[in-house]
Amino acid sequence: MKKEKRFSILFFMPFMVCFILFWLIPFVYGCYMSVNKVSLTKGNVGFVGLSNYLALFNEASMYASEFIEALKNTVLFVIISVPLLVITAFILALIIDNLPDKLKGFFRTIYFMSYAVSVTAVSAIFLWLFNGNGGFINNIIAKPISWLESQPYAWIVLAIVTLWWTVGYNMILFINGLNSIDGALYEAASVDGANFLTRLRYITLPGLKNVMTYVTLMSIISSFNLYGQSSLITKGGPSQSTRSLIMVIYDTILQKNNLGVGSAMSIVMGIIVMAFALCQQYLAKEKKDLMEVNGSEKP
Repeated sequence: MKKEKRFSILFFMPFMVCFILFWLIPFVYGCYMSVNKVSLTKGNVGFVGLSNYLALFNEASMYASEFIEALKNTVLFVIISVPLLVITAFILALIIDNLPDKLKGFFRTIYFMSYAVSVTAVSAIFLWLFNGNGGFINNIIAKPISWLESQPYAWIVLAIVTLWWTVGYNMILFINGLNSIDGALYEAASVDGANFLTRLRYITLPGLKNVMTYVTLMSIISSFNLYGQSSLITKGGPSQSTRSLIMVIYDTILQKNNLGVGSAMSIVMGIIVMAFALCQQYLAKEKKDLMEVNGSEKP
């Protein structure tokens, strides 16, 4: 038994090594830098305590307005994108799951292909589509729109880009979840006269609760990490309205040469993402309990 345990540790070690090297050590070092005055040129000047964190919320600080504005922009993007990413992926998964078996593999591949494309290529495609001056979309509509130079169109473009680029991954997760649901449950429900909506409510959604929670959580985290789309397509505009937290952190570290404040921004961003994740898990648990109560009350 002891030999089997030692052998099983060998399978666990690669994950632990990667976790320590690429997450734990950077996280601890980032926390250390966030309480010190650090720059790329002078190195670590000294301990400053919570000054870097206070600078993010002090109106007199040069970093506060940028950080707060970028935080608002990022949260707005999360609110816009996450429901689209989850609901659209779920609908696509339901459609593909009801296709003939010969067509399922084809459509899974088609929808997932966009996820394999780099953000640079995706941005180039949608810049060509939505360019205000001679873009493909403006050439086929009667009244041209300044898609990237005005709001809310800039957010609409970023939401469409993100949806097209990443929805395939979420869809695959939902399809795998649908395949894990026992088909006998649907057959029994059909015999009892249950329609599509009834089966969806009492079989499909409860069966996908764990997948739904995971997909929503990953979508929140990825949306908070908005950078490539806004940097390459809108360049943070118009009037910095699509400038994300990652863009501000990048500029603070490399342009303003302040690793201490940049690290503090990263830590605060991590805490905010964690708070969103905890709220999402709490709401998912409340919804699960409510569904179980409703299910127990159904005759």
